[in-house]
Amino acid sequence: MKFKAFVYVTLKKGYSDPEGDTTADSLMGLGYPVEAVRASKAYEVYYEADNAEKAETLIDEMCRRLLTNPTKDDYRYELSEE
Repeated sequence: MKFKAFVYVTLKKGYSDPEGDTTADSLMGLGYPVEAVRASKAYEVYYEADNAEKAETLIDEMCRRLLTNPTKDDYRYELSEE
């Protein structure tokens, strides 16, 4: 079976986010009523697995082993069958 996962990676609370801070400052400079911006990454991962349970196990492993730094990143994913 073919699967697609959208993986969203964000910094854990307490870690500085210079990209988000710069973006927030720029938006405020343009007159937008922005309080804060947090930058994040998104990945689309296409892969095959025997079933949905295995697909979930695989994407979680991919996130922990390569797509995130568990010390500073949080992640979530949305999984769908292709």
